[in-house]
Amino acid sequence: MSDHKISASLRSEQGKGASRRLRRSGYVPAIVYGGDTDPVNIQLEHTKLLHIAENEWFFASVIDLDVDGKVDKVLLRDLQRHPFKPVIMHVDFQRIDESHAIKVAVPLHFLNEEKSPAGKSAGVVVSHEMNEVVVSCMPRDLPEFIEVDLGGLELGGIVHLSELKLPKGVEIPELKLGKEHDHAVVTAKRGRVDTGDAEGESAEGEGEAKED
Repeated sequence: MSDHKISASLRSEQGKGASRRLRRSGYVPAIVYGGDTDPVNIQLEHTKLLHIAENEWFFASVIDLDVDGKVDKVLLRDLQRHPFKPVIMHVDFQRIDESHAIKVAVPLHFLNEEKSPAGKSAGVVVSHEMNEVVVSCMPRDLPEFIEVDLGGLELGGIVHLSELKLPKGVEIPELKLGKEHDHAVVTAKRGRVDTGDAEGESAEGEGEAKED
């Protein structure tokens, strides 16, 4: 488990009007919930949070959230952005218990695709059917990402969930539901051939034949 820290402060005012004033002053309204403690309304500096949100770990790591000196282990559960402005509108954090397993969507990092037989072949399309996977593990074992080595991928090849190499202590809950849940993560198929020109030429030839 990586060491990631974020600072915040308590906020007393609530409601839409208070949130708008908070955003105008350069802060983001947020909430921390879960565990045996009541939900707490907090605020974070928008500029710092916007920079932090550029990092992949922010969305799939256990975070030390320091609220006026009190630190909780949390996970990001929701982040609301403005429809078209680079503005974060609201954030939800969930407290975690380090003695209990958690479920988190972890990003996949694809390696060696260009070096694979499929990647080197003309006309072959390598599709990433998934870009993240939900894993279950203890907080201390949560990986920031999972690597998928595609170095041996060939035409017609498929990488399934069950083939992912998971760190110790990490599992994919969906695989316990049966073989039909062993979904494809990556596929390598031959791309479609555009036969439009050939069909046009054929139709044109038929037309000329009829005229004759």
